[in-house]
Amino acid sequence: MSERVYPVVIAPLTVEDGGGFAATVPDLPGCRSDGASPQEALRNVQDAIEAWIALAHDLGHAVPPPSRHPERALG
Repeated sequence: MSERVYPVVIAPLTVEDGGGFAATVPDLPGCRSDGASPQEALRNVQDAIEAWIALAHDLGHAVPPPSRHPERALG
């Protein structure tokens, strides 16, 4: 089975929200993380994706497939 690669949306956080960048995974409701840079936010959200999927399996919930193919998510 191939590894699932989910699209991630990176957006800057306001100073009021602590600054840095937020990373969200639209295909996995509530799956998000943040970081001081876009790269850090992307690295951190990978852990959140793994935790989200593990919890879904533990609860017996289905894990949705990625909405786009990885090669198209970069364009």
